[in-house]
This record gives sequence, C-alpha cells and structure tokens, in this order.
Amino acid sequence: MPTVLAYTSPAIGHLFPMVPLLLELKARGHDVHVRTLPRQVSMLTESGFHAGPMDGRVLEIEATDYRARNAKAALASSVETFAARARFDAPDLEKAIADVGPDLLLIDINAWGARIHAESSGLPWATFSPYTPPLQSRGTPPFGPGLAPMAGPLGRARDAVARRLVIGAVEKLMLPRINALRADISGGMLPPVTGADSMFRTAPLMLVTTAEPFEYPHPDWAPDVRMIGALEWEPPADLPAWLGAATDPVVLVTTSSEYQADEAIVRTALAGLAGEPFTVVATLPAARAGSAGAARAAGIDRFGPVPPNARLEHFVPHGPVLDRAAVAITHGGMGATQKALAKGVPVVVVPFGRDQHEVAARVVAADAGVRLNRKHLTPDSLRAAVREALTKTPGARRVAEGYAAAGGAAAGADALEEVINLPRPAR
Repeated sequence: MPTVLAYTSPAIGHLFPMVPLLLELKARGHDVHVRTLPRQVSMLTESGFHAGPMDGRVLEIEATDYRARNAKAALASSVETFAARARFDAPDLEKAIADVGPDLLLIDINAWGARIHAESSGLPWATFSPYTPPLQSRGTPPFGPGLAPMAGPLGRARDAVARRLVIGAVEKLMLPRINALRADISGGMLPPVTGADSMFRTAPLMLVTTAEPFEYPHPDWAPDVRMIGALEWEPPADLPAWLGAATDPVVLVTTSSEYQADEAIVRTALAGLAGEPFTVVATLPAARAGSAGAARAAGIDRFGPVPPNARLEHFVPHGPVLDRAAVAITHGGMGATQKALAKGVPVVVVPFGRDQHEVAARVVAADAGVRLNRKHLTPDSLRAAVREALTKTPGARRVAEGYAAAGGAAAGADALEEVINLPRPAR
C-alpha cells in the first residue's frame, strides 16, 4: 500500500481544499498521513486519516501582512513570515518522514522549510497550492497588485515595469533568505534559486486548485504546474435550523480564517443590507480560531445589535448556505470565493491583501461578480454592488463548469500517481 505524507501550512484555508485530494488518494488504496493544525487533528482522524499536529512553534509565528500599506510591503511581510516558520517546519517534516516512511510527499506551497527538506530528501514529492501561485506567464500581469490583463505592446511594457517594482523588489529580499535556508536545511546539497519562479517550481509537480475561465490561460506552465479546479470541502456539520426556516434568498458574507482586520465587510453588510429582501449570513472565523488579539478585534460581541434579517456567526458551513444563496460577499480569499463560484453563485469581492487583489481581478475578468475597493466600502456602495452582482450569474455558472471540467480531486490524484510512477490501484 503506497504511503502519502501531507504537510500543510497553519491555515484551514490551505488544509480544507487539500482534504478532497487526500480522500481520493485514500479511496484508491493509499495510506494517507497528515501533519497540520493541532485543532484539526481529531477531525482528520475521524475522516480516516493518520493525522498528527505540526510543531506548535510554527503556529506561534503569525501572519501580519494585513498591516502592510501596499502590495510590495505585503509580499515582503509574507516572506518574513514563511522564512521564520521554515526554521521549524523543515525539521518537523524530517521527523514526520522518519515516523511514517512515505512513498510520496505532498507539501503546502507556503511551508517553505518543508518544501526545501522535501526537495533534498530524495523522495518523490509535489506541491499543493490552494491559490494562484506567483509564477510568470505570458500575457499575465505580475502577481500582487491585481492588475487586469492588458494585451499588446502597452500591456507588456506595463507588466514589465510592475513586475520590476513589485516582484523584483521582493525577490531582492526573498532570495538571500531562501537561499540561506536552502543551504542550511539541505546541508549544502541544494543549489541556490535565482528567482521566485525557480523557487516555486522546484517540485516535479504543482497542483493548483483553480481552472479556466476563472484563471487566466497559462500554456507555458505545463507540464509541471496543473490546474485541477476548485476543491470544496468542509467538516461534517448539522444544518442550522434557522437556515432551513429562511424564506428570502441568502447573501453569504465571509471574512478570512487568518485574521486580517477585514471585519469591516461584515459591519458594512449588516448596515447596507438591513431591510433588503435577503437573509444575510455573516461569518467571523478568525474571532474564534485566531489569536487572542484577533478574537478581541473581530469578536461578535463588538458588533452591537444585528438587523432582523441577519445572522452573525463565528462559523457556519458555507456549502448549505451557498445552496440557498443569491450572492456571496467575500474578502477575496481563494477558498471562499471559489466555493461560491463552484456553485454558480456570483460574488462581490472586497480585497484586503494577500492574494485577494488577484482573486478580485479574476472575478471581474470572468464576469462572475463585482470588485469593490475597500476604500470605497460603504453601506450604499456595497448594496449597489450586490445588486450588480445579481446580474453576473451566467458568468459564475461558466466558472463552475470550468472547475468541473478540470477534473478535481481525481485529476490531482492521477497526477500524483504519475510522480511516484505507480500503477493506479484497483478501486
């Protein structure tokens, strides 16, 4: 029985999209082990995996990119976070390999130290990216600012300048850090990387959970980078009684599971959609799952009276809500946004940082929703954006069809089995 060891970064937004792939591998007869967030270990064990917690010191290094003033500063902050975590996730993976004896490693794209150790281990390995990776591609703007694609000489000139100002500046910070880590973690076995692309493409295979027409065409990514469509998964949960009693169309409002001071989206939605013919369901997972400071900042008790047509929850399964939704208002997280689009639900995206500006740009390019600048976020502007998004259902349905056509978890498992060169186990 082939053994797979998966190692995630400390975020449920990275773990949950990986679960359908792990379930598919398990269904094919693979013995699946996972190292992840301690609070998710029991749930994964109940799902039939061999699960264990990652080193707690990884979790102590919190992402603070939401404090950055621009895309370049945000990317630089992420470099600091991932490099700091690498000192702990590399030996953590090494220990897990010794304990498990895997035939294949599946490593989260943000676990930099674990990726370096996987590369130097000599084992077959692959990277899993639940967001569009910051790779160059012909005709695609540089990752970060959320620029719309622009064809022709003017577009190429704009992209070259933007890449130099954003990615080039971050690479100057990143490369010394990452190459020092590569030398240290591998004991000098690995050569230095020369840029972001060479760093992120060290694995024989990268699986990316998106697909056209939401994602831009990337023919130059093949064959080692494969888009397999959105992977939807949530822990089993009972359907809330209040949801079953709702008669109006639902508007789902999401915020990040990793705190980024985006609770303004919820506050504005409650005000802007009060009295509208919707049931508004807003979630604040960081208030429960994040640090104590995050919980205080985003806590439900700080919102005051909730309008009669609204529900404010730490967490509620998004799937059943989206089954009844007319629109989703998201912070631009890839998971929440694609979860809505996979059900043909159009979105209003209010990006705050991280990859969210890129997600918002793709929503607009696919005509699957509306982008609203956080600086223009008011009750009136958000209400108008929701009304406009209601006209974007055809685009959202096209995106859903594209995700399905990409093959999902089955396509991902096929690709992983190619990496370890094993025949497909009988099912």
